[in-house]
Amino acid sequence: MRKYLVAVLRADPDLEVVGEAENGKRAIELCQSLRPDVITLDMILPVISGLSVTEYVMAYCPTPILIVSSSTNRGEIHKTYDALSAGALDVLEKPTGNEPDGSWERSLLSAVKMVARIKVITHLRGKMGTIGAYAAGHVAGTGNGLDSRRIIAIGGSTGGPAAIVGILRQLPADFPIPILLVIHIGQPFGSAFADWLDAQTTLPVRYPRDREPLPILGQPGVIMAPPGLHLLVERGTLRLTCDPERNSCRPSVDVLFESLAREMGHATAACLLTGMGRDGAHGLLALRHAGALTIAQDEKSSVVFGMPGEAIRIGAAHRVLALEYIPELLSSIAQAIPAGRKS
Repeated sequence: MRKYLVAVLRADPDLEVVGEAENGKRAIELCQSLRPDVITLDMILPVISGLSVTEYVMAYCPTPILIVSSSTNRGEIHKTYDALSAGALDVLEKPTGNEPDGSWERSLLSAVKMVARIKVITHLRGKMGTIGAYAAGHVAGTGNGLDSRRIIAIGGSTGGPAAIVGILRQLPADFPIPILLVIHIGQPFGSAFADWLDAQTTLPVRYPRDREPLPILGQPGVIMAPPGLHLLVERGTLRLTCDPERNSCRPSVDVLFESLAREMGHATAACLLTGMGRDGAHGLLALRHAGALTIAQDEKSSVVFGMPGEAIRIGAAHRVLALEYIPELLSSIAQAIPAGRKS
């Protein structure tokens, strides 16, 4: 498989393969000595696993990583999610042999070039042995209208798995406000993401059923859009649709945010996290116009500043916060709710 990847990459005149590693230990050594623009990485490696390679690289020599993995093995899928939460940028499924001629190869080249353009940030997980707790900080001005929020919506894309884990791990198991989540992880790798995320946090995480009632205040948990389906709120219910893509995405953050703006804008707090492109920006603006509290992740803590950056540019964000301060603000919202309304 490695030899085939090398052959495909070398056939592109815009790419140069500067090294190939037969095991995880060698991958780390080559990254340190060659300082490549991008790494393609399997999860199952001799000596040191792909996950451990990701953790070390992102902590000590941050480099864009494209995971090339299999989606048929549940254990390998979960390791892929672990690597994404440790700082890997994207994932591409290994070829099955059933793809149309040249399609997988084109996908590989496109993914490598896209990932190579991203300036990655250091992830401390490899130094800490865990994702760890973010440092607490003061979020100024958290008193205005926080007690009216009844639903939290979060959207993210590239870099989103690490960001959402970092946020959810700072929220208590009895966090009373339901959370709706859209994150861009396509098929086939998105199928088990909710199960994996559920194991990373004390809050329950699940995919919804179409037309189930919108959870109410006092029903803690995270409801996540399934891969390939839009999640939206309609007349007090959660809807899953196969409507056309928005911003080349399905699920789309804009679709969720805009539905909340129509249904319960003033009762919503919405956060747009790291991600490539502009999905979610106009939905966040619609929510702000509808009276929601709107938050965008700042540039320094974003892996890719595209989505939150566009939201800030068009004036959609009340608050622009570093990632480590977002859980504090969400906790402040929950604490502002009168005790009798939390259940």
